[in-house]
Amino acid sequence: MIRSELVQRLAAANPQLYAKDCEAVVDAIIGRIADAIVAGDRVELRGFGSLTIVEQQARMGRNPRSGALVSVQAKSKLVFKTGKEMRDRLNPKARLVAP
Repeated sequence: MIRSELVQRLAAANPQLYAKDCEAVVDAIIGRIADAIVAGDRVELRGFGSLTIVEQQARMGRNPRSGALVSVQAKSKLVFKTGKEMRDRLNPKARLVAP
């Protein structure tokens, strides 16, 4: 699902709201999440998952074409970890049936 589909579904589920209001709500939520991540905060959406920043240290890598050593700078990486409820929805436990 892309952002515009999310806005459309939100508008369809709430007919009392205008589509532009639904778009403003989605933009506000995504904006707050992005601001928190940029500030280095952990964002947790219970039942869905959490977003955190992990710092990758500088290291020596290889150029895949030539095989030459290349210095890779340190950088920040965004990591998403699914919540327990989402994992359970994605991987329902198989029911054991007695023979």
